[in-house]
Amino acid sequence: MAGLIVVNDEELSEKLKLIQKSEGAVLAPFDSWLILRGIKTLGVRLEKQQQNAMKIAKWLCTHKNVTKVNYVGLPEHEGYEISKSQASGFGAMISFNAKDVETVERVLAKVQLVMFAESLGGVESLITYPTVQTHAAIPEEMRQRIGVTDTLLRLSVGIEEAEDIIADLEQALE
Repeated sequence: MAGLIVVNDEELSEKLKLIQKSEGAVLAPFDSWLILRGIKTLGVRLEKQQQNAMKIAKWLCTHKNVTKVNYVGLPEHEGYEISKSQASGFGAMISFNAKDVETVERVLAKVQLVMFAESLGGVESLITYPTVQTHAAIPEEMRQRIGVTDTLLRLSVGIEEAEDIIADLEQALE
């Protein structure tokens, strides 16, 4: 993670420079170089991830062990129209509900190409189980209210071939 601060106030600029020098709140040169290198291929990576996500979301919609697919790129998603009007793509995050907890457990144990890990936006496909990972500290009543149930899985789609990701999910869902 990194960021950029731009100000048009000289006094504020000087305060920020002091914080940088005294507290080290800046990236190391190598980290900065890695970001610059990654930005050069960001567009092609995102395009591939979005293409993959669309194929996978459509496929998940047809699977007998999946009860719901949440992907803003699907026309039936409640945010589809606004996303279409505001963005040039739909991203690479999909969440879906498996038919039961046993299916969730089987998927997490059997995926091979897709890794069971918490992260977002990498080049590799990752699957998470929000109930026990990212949302574990949220009270169950609130999780249920926002749709983070014990059958919800979240998929961060990478740049592998979509057919390979689908094949991995297929063998894990069966």
